[in-house]
Amino acid sequence: MDDGSPTAPLMSVVIPLYNEGSHVSELLLDLKSALQQTGCRFEVVLVDDGSPDDTWERIKHEARSLPSLRAVRLSRNFGKELALCAGLERARGDAVVVMDGDGQHPPSLLPVIVEKWHSSGADIVQGVKARRGRESLTGKLGAFLFYAILNRLSGFELKGASDFKLMSRKVADTWLEMRERNVFFRGMTAWMGFKTVQVPFAVPARRAGKSGWSYFKRWKLALIGITTFSSFPLHFVTFAGIVFFIFAVGLGIQTLYLKLAGRALTGFATVILLELIIGSLLMISLGIIGEYLARIYEEVKGRPRYIVTESIDLADGKTRLLPPGNRGARPANHD
Repeated sequence: MDDGSPTAPLMSVVIPLYNEGSHVSELLLDLKSALQQTGCRFEVVLVDDGSPDDTWERIKHEARSLPSLRAVRLSRNFGKELALCAGLERARGDAVVVMDGDGQHPPSLLPVIVEKWHSSGADIVQGVKARRGRESLTGKLGAFLFYAILNRLSGFELKGASDFKLMSRKVADTWLEMRERNVFFRGMTAWMGFKTVQVPFAVPARRAGKSGWSYFKRWKLALIGITTFSSFPLHFVTFAGIVFFIFAVGLGIQTLYLKLAGRALTGFATVILLELIIGSLLMISLGIIGEYLARIYEEVKGRPRYIVTESIDLADGKTRLLPPGNRGARPANHD
């Protein structure tokens, strides 16, 4: 699969897969065709994120004829972000391309991305969604609100951003130094601040099957993205407390004045309304604090990001069972 000149840069393509067995062969064929146009040497690193279908069997089959194919199988579904970590920790190229395996990140765009990298001198070449393709109204609205909130809170412009991007070796190594377990890949990439250029693309339809991103998973990723890149919600709790304190002081003064003036009125409805408002604010505040405590709890446990059960070696394409206790640790080097 590696057809480039021995002096050409090595390009690693990292792809997390979940239930993509029906089109892995087609994906790899398209990748090979696109990568050969770049003039680079290349390797493909596939991460099977605990797929219950035949994804891993299809990968093993393809590895017999693709000597530069490397792959790992995670013990269960750890999620796309952590599967990306597993792939990035094994990528050894001078540049690393990250893309999805469902076909919505078109392999045909790779020559354009690599050329942009060479010509611009940028550290990151990011695919930006010019058109989001077929998506439900609720999905589009949710994405709009998420990025509007995150852009405002974090100060990073992520509208239209995707995980389809090329990173130089310097960027990839810097990204790997960030060891948090609450991973938000595109936000962490933007946070590093390296020189970035954009390549617009229209999102095509999936090759097959349905997206594994349920509303719950999207909501969870949105919470991780917001709470890991901004402490503003915590400041909001403090601000709201100050506002209500000022309001309570004013209301108390008014109530005391009416009592002393002998004009106190029955305020049952007002009391009930205030209790509902304050009670709701307290519950929301506790929820916000709980989200941050959950992030801290997950970090301090010190568990591995993922666990690998099998891997396919670069040299011979053989499947290897990893010994018990494998923690999916980062390789010592990228030689």
